[in-house]
Amino acid sequence: MLVANWMTKDVVTITPDRSMMKASKIMKDKSISRVPVVDDEGRIVGIISDRDIKDASPSKATTLDMHELYYLLSEIKIQDIMTKKPMTIRSDETVEKAAVLMLEGNFGGLPVVDENNVVVGIITDTDIFKVLVEITGVYEGGEQVCLKVSTETGSLAPVLDFLKANNARIMNIMTHNVSENESSKDVYIRIREMEKPEFKRLQEGMAEKFEVQYWTKDPVHTVL
Repeated sequence: MLVANWMTKDVVTITPDRSMMKASKIMKDKSISRVPVVDDEGRIVGIISDRDIKDASPSKATTLDMHELYYLLSEIKIQDIMTKKPMTIRSDETVEKAAVLMLEGNFGGLPVVDENNVVVGIITDTDIFKVLVEITGVYEGGEQVCLKVSTETGSLAPVLDFLKANNARIMNIMTHNVSENESSKDVYIRIREMEKPEFKRLQEGMAEKFEVQYWTKDPVHTVL
């Protein structure tokens, strides 16, 4: 999955000479928590977040009057409080890599740049959540079964053949990576909803033939 297919393309940017107050207003108006900082050619030079603004703002216990406070805030420039040389990613790199960079760096978004470091988008942890929701098909409901299967080649084929023979329509198949030394792993299969008698027969048959860990249903689509 490429970043290009999941990033926000109409990204809001700001130049480093603007005031902290301007950045704060942009974030509030656009309901965003970070803004890439760019030069006049649109090249990335930093990023500013709502956390940066909060850390740079005077304490509520300040003795400054309103005029002094307003003057102070208007004098603080983005270049003084932004994160310089931020981590970035290219649009032709994977969402998985973006997730790793955000997880390891403990930040919630990455500016997406082209080969000239020009900002072309941004991808955030919210976008990563959207990827998970989309690829699992959870919005469409269905039933999910977790099976413990062998890591040997072709071990999933009997499961798929059984599902096909019992008219189960697969929505999604997921698993997690295990080391080469592991002999088994969990596989998660989401199937479309079936008539109760047919679904009961499917459950009973799978319990006899395979190592079923659990069945579960996510009624997300009924509450949105």
